[in-house]
Amino acid sequence: MKSVQISLEKAESVKKFVNIASNYPYDMDLRSGRFFIDAKSVLGIFSLDLSKPVVLEIHSDNCDALLKELEPFIVK
Repeated sequence: MKSVQISLEKAESVKKFVNIASNYPYDMDLRSGRFFIDAKSVLGIFSLDLSKPVVLEIHSDNCDALLKELEPFIVK
């Protein structure tokens, strides 16, 4: 499992993020504080506090292609 912090401040960013995440077969969760939601759920993402970065937890160790596509969202 890999974890990275991502920023999804705009509705358009959420839409692009979900479109990318949905192309991959493995499970992914977003965590904000003590709340976990499915990272492929637009409605779930909007239930989180997106004013600050959230943690993306990818349930796969072979996710380099996904991380490359998500580079614009990753907080460095």
